[in-house]
Amino acid sequence: MSVHKRAKFAAMARPRSPFRNLRAAVAVTLAALAAGCGAAPPVLAERDASDPGAKAPPVAYRPAIEPYTPQRPVEPAPWQEQNQRITPAPRP
Repeated sequence: MSVHKRAKFAAMARPRSPFRNLRAAVAVTLAALAAGCGAAPPVLAERDASDPGAKAPPVAYRPAIEPYTPQRPVEPAPWQEQNQRITPAPRP
């Protein structure tokens, strides 16, 4: 018997059920429903948004361009001197 026929026979010997994962799906669904029916977390239950005396975290201003430093125009340096500084050293 060839390998192909054995694989085909093995696949046909055990029919797949459309409900093979039904138990797992039902268990996950019931767990999600049970978790949703619980009480609200205590942090959310204690605060009231309509209370003007309710405590809130402090607000701090941070500019969006905070690392920016202003740069003013300067006189240009001699270009020959700048080129000499960045030119690679000659090879011997």
